Amino acid sequence: MTSHDPGLAPALDGLVEPTTRGDPESPLRWTCKSARTLAAELTARHHPVSHTKITQLLRDDGYSLQGNRKTEEGDDHPDRDAQFRHINRAVKQALRTAEPVISVDTKKKELIGNYQNEGRQWRKKGTAEKVNGHDFPSPEVPRAYPYGIYDVRRNAGFVNVGTDHDTGAFAVASIRGWWRAEGRRLYPQARRLLITADAGGSSGWRLRLWKWELQGLADQTGLTLMVCRFPPGTSKWNKVEHRLFSFISSNWRGEPLRDYETAVRLIAGTTTAKGLKVTCRLDHRKCPVGRKITDEEFAHVNLKRESFHGEWNYTILPSH
Repeated sequence: MTSHDPGLAPALDGLVEPTTRGDPESPLRWTCKSARTLAAELTARHHPVSHTKITQLLRDDGYSLQGNRKTEEGDDHPDRDAQFRHINRAVKQALRTAEPVISVDTKKKELIGNYQNEGRQWRKKGTAEKVNGHDFPSPEVPRAYPYGIYDVRRNAGFVNVGTDHDTGAFAVASIRGWWRAEGRRLYPQARRLLITADAGGSSGWRLRLWKWELQGLADQTGLTLMVCRFPPGTSKWNKVEHRLFSFISSNWRGEPLRDYETAVRLIAGTTTAKGLKVTCRLDHRKCPVGRKITDEEFAHVNLKRESFHGEWNYTILPSH
């Protein structure tokens, strides 16, 4: 269908992205329109297509049907769309000035061992992988914590697979690892780094440890770190989710993650038709939980909050 109508995919992108109308650099990709509505609008624009084909195209591009996730602040923050527009403006400005933009989050933790991995593979009859009959492991069973950094400009992923705990220190260490391994080489003139992140998790907006560790990163690199957060319940719209994590899940579906090396190999082998490339490394550092940042320590964080939702949008400047 798309080979006969090369304008179909761009036209669909324009309908799906309501604020930037098909801007390929937009960090947000979402729509409230049904597949039938999209098909009708495209047909009216001289791109005849069925709703089933629309569903297929959306799935191929990493979309899935998402419902709201209930949070402490409710399932639909009143400033959700305004924050989406704020993030769009910040990302577009950074890209115009050739500053790096990364989307970050922790993929769900994975059991390491002979455990079932969701999904199915094409295999000859009777050769299915045999795994444990239960998924109730003891705390001693190893876990993998894949922290993803998605480079918006380059369509490239960097995944740091932790083996201890998913903490604010681990999250910032993962970003530091990306900068040292790739970022500083790719963006040698950069003075600022824009980070788009979820509202919760190890890089959650309430966590002092995350900001404290970011201050250390800013001091070590000399970078001004700008943070923009997605409102509660909207993490699936962050690009790391549908431009990186969704394809990793697809690549290793039905494959038991029997050891860390298997997890790293499958993550690093993730590619897409649009040229996604992924670097993955294993991180055995210890990240103890329960680290508290005191008021005295936090006073040394050089944090500047923006006037619009300063809890979500802020800048951390180097101390010197």
